[in-house]
Order: sequence, then C-alpha cells, then structure tokens
Amino acid sequence: MVIGHDPMRTHQARAPRNTQIFQIILKIRPWRLEFGFLTVLPFRPMAVVYMPPVERPGLDPQDPGLLRAVAQGEVRLTGEQALSLLDAARLHELGRWADARCRTLHGDEFRTYVIDRNINYTNVCTAKCTFCAFRRDLDDHDAYTLEYEQLYEKIAELVEIGGTQILMQGGMNPELPLEWYIDLLHGIKERFPSVHVHGFSPPEFIEFVHFFDPPGSTLEDKLRWVMVRLKDAGLDSLPGGGGEIFSNPVRRKIGLGKCDAEAWLTTMFVAHSLGMFTSATMMFGHIEGLADRVHHMLLVREWQDRALRELGEGVESVDGSTHAGGCYKAFISWPFQRENTPLGRLREWGQREGELDEPYPGDVVSSLNGDGDPKSHPEFGRRLRMAGAVEYLRTQAVSRLVLDNVYSIGASWVTMGPHIGQVALSFGANDMGSVMMEENVVSAAGTTYCLNEPVLCRLIRDAGFTPAQRDNVYDMLRVHAGPESPDLQVRDWSEHRARQLHVESGSESSEIVTTSPVQLTVGAED
Repeated sequence: MVIGHDPMRTHQARAPRNTQIFQIILKIRPWRLEFGFLTVLPFRPMAVVYMPPVERPGLDPQDPGLLRAVAQGEVRLTGEQALSLLDAARLHELGRWADARCRTLHGDEFRTYVIDRNINYTNVCTAKCTFCAFRRDLDDHDAYTLEYEQLYEKIAELVEIGGTQILMQGGMNPELPLEWYIDLLHGIKERFPSVHVHGFSPPEFIEFVHFFDPPGSTLEDKLRWVMVRLKDAGLDSLPGGGGEIFSNPVRRKIGLGKCDAEAWLTTMFVAHSLGMFTSATMMFGHIEGLADRVHHMLLVREWQDRALRELGEGVESVDGSTHAGGCYKAFISWPFQRENTPLGRLREWGQREGELDEPYPGDVVSSLNGDGDPKSHPEFGRRLRMAGAVEYLRTQAVSRLVLDNVYSIGASWVTMGPHIGQVALSFGANDMGSVMMEENVVSAAGTTYCLNEPVLCRLIRDAGFTPAQRDNVYDMLRVHAGPESPDLQVRDWSEHRARQLHVESGSESSEIVTTSPVQLTVGAED
C-alpha cells in the first residue's frame, strides 16, 4: 500500500513526475494561464509546457534575497553563482539554504530510505579506471561472474527482510552475450515479480552497444534497440553509475576505457524517452577543480530540462500514442575513496611547503563549460585534493541549490559514515539511501559502513524527522511514526554495533569467499 507519494506528481493517471511544473493539471480553456513554471496553452487539451526558473545573473550569489528565491524554486542559479557559493560561502549558510530548498520540496516531517541490495554480478571489466579497486581482467584469479542461482538467492534474502529493489551493476564483461542479460531479467521477474530492477549504468549500455553491435544509424538508435529488449525482459530503471566527473580533461585521466559525458547523458535520455526513471551521480575529491563539479551539475540540469521539456506529460510518439516520459529522480554525490586504487597513489596537494598558497592544478584547468586545457598546469592529473566531511557537505548543499529540477538528493553515508550521512539531512538531502546488505565497489577501495533498518531509522529520527521506507519513485511505503517502528523496537543498541557486510569475491573454485566485519558505532547514548 502506498501511504504517501511525491507531492509534485500529477494527480492524473498516477504518472510518476516529481517536478514543480506538474503540481497542477488543469482542463484547458481558450485562454492562457500561468502558474509558476506551469504554462497551460489554449486549444491543446492537457498540454503542459515546461518552463524552468529564470536566472538573475547580476545578483550577488550570497544575497539572501536571491537564495530565498532559489529555495522557493522561483530563481535558478547560474554556473558562476554556484561556483562562487561552492568556493566562498560559509558552511552554515550553504546548509541553511540547501535545507530550505529541501523543505520546500519535501516538507518538514518525513525523510526516506529504501531497502534494496547492491548486486555486482561480475567484476570483469574492459575499462581501466584509475579510481577503481573493484575491476578485474578476465584471466585474474579472483575474477568472477555470478551464476543465475546465486543471484536469485541474493534477491530471496532481500525479499525476506522486506526489500523492494535490487541495484544490479557490474563490470563491462565482453564474455556475456545479450541473451545472458535477457534470460537473467526474465528469471528475476518470474521468481520475484514485485522486485524493482534498477540496473545497468550508462557505461555498461555503451559497452553493450560495442559488444552486441545492434542495428541503428546513431548511438541513440543502437542504445534504444538494446534498452527496449532489456526493458521488455524486466529492467525497470537505470542507476547513475559511471558519472564520475563529466569534464573532458578529468574524465580522460581517470576513466580510461569508459564512455564520455555525451554518451553517458545520451544513454540516460534514451531511458527517459522509454519512460524509465534514472539517477545521476558524481564522484569528486580527486584531480578535478571546483568548476568541474559545478559543470557536472549543470549538465545534469540541462539534460533534465530537455527530458522535462520533450518527454513530459502528453508526449506524442511516432505511432500517435501519448506517454509520460522519464527523468532523473535523484542525484547522489560522494568523495573519491583512495585505498587500493592507482589514482590513490598520487601525492596529495599541500604536502610541499607553500603549496596551499598556490592555485590547485585542477582549478587552473577546470572551467564551467568542461573544456579546460589540461596542459595549462604541469601538475594536473598528478596531484590529489581529497574531500573530507566539510567539503562533502558543501558540495551536496550546492547540488541541492543548483539542481532545481531534480526531486531527490541522496546522502552518502556509505562513504562518509552514518553520522555525516545524518548531518547531510540538514544540508539538502531528503533521502538516506539503502539499508546495506552488500557493497563491493566502494568497499574494495577501503570504505565499508553497514547499517541495518533500525539504525537507519534512528539516524533519521534523531535528525528530527520521521523515517519512511520508500520505493524507486519515492512513494512512501511505510511511515515509521508509531511504537512498532524498527528503531523504537530496539531495547539494546549494543547488538547493532557491528554487522557482517557481504563483499563479493572470486576464487579459482568460483565460490563466494569473503564477508568483512564492519564496525558501526551507534550506541544508546549517541
């Protein structure tokens, strides 16, 4: 039973659409009506024209009046204003306005989480990303590809604890044919028809095009050919993996063999054109400059504008039918985790005397249009500028203010730890992500936090909100307001201090090998 739903979703036909422009759908009369960013045109029944907020480039980005208007969804930040905020605004001011924007969209009461399982079906990958500790070559001794029955067993374990979704991603394995994926999806839906399959990131789809050589004269045509077949087999939505940083100079350095920004964004647009919802991600705190982070957010916003403008309610298909298009549902960002990665072996900026008084190489190269010259600083790509908790909160807060057309901002407690994830709920995040049964990619880089449902609910409640379990489209499935809530049932929090986080590994016998204990410090006095 759906208890609550996205307040910005049209009330007609339950079509998932959480953006301000779809708060109201009016019957058309022969006159023009405008309500905020919703423009109803005469003589076009049920036509809705998307109009993003206006920009005010001449205003000081730290002007309270501007930020108040941004928080209300009335004005859009320019790239220059966003960069200025990220670079110079006070931390508490960023948190204040990001929280205000979040409350405009999500209210003051509920903050959400999802029960899903992150399943990495293979670690074999053709890409050689320098930030990744998870990938393996096909002939490595610990390379693996899970059998169908192993995957079904994982999903069954998820269903047993009330899970509703799997996040299924893998390396880009050239040995797996299209039929392997189609049969897998059919098998999942036959056994678990109610489980939402959130699977296959844009880099995987680009490699599907390379591996399967589908028909089509354009990349969009080829992607659509593959995606339609996976969607028909049971794929429900696409995760935002592989976003990293869109800037060309950075991406060429850290994402060897991975698709560029245009291909990543095109993949998501094709998914949106098929009515699927997706998420977008960003990994920062490595060789990029601050402008690269803002450029990344601006591209997400730009392509979201396109999806809402071209694929919104009442879009006419070539066969004359109408359908609701998809869009980005969420944006999640997190800092790079350096352990066990080639990129992590670079020397951190500031270790030489006087370096911190000099411009960081990434800032010298970066630009708001993503086309900086990598030769403009000799140390670009050779030095790291890691991001800690403060930088994470600053970046997340700016993403909430910039991405005025993206409904959800997710807290990244998996990389930052449970309590920073909790603080993130006051810096623009409305969602705490998933109960973590399994995680392989981040844990391979040395960061593994594990939270069960009671702990996740407690973190949300202690932050001042009522926890609610959601589904993939952010409808609330269960609101935990009463004494039967998972966290309020706990009598001894010491039992929740440590859990086993399943981490997939391969061996020559192809058995599942490792589970790593993860210390979680959440006591009764916290």
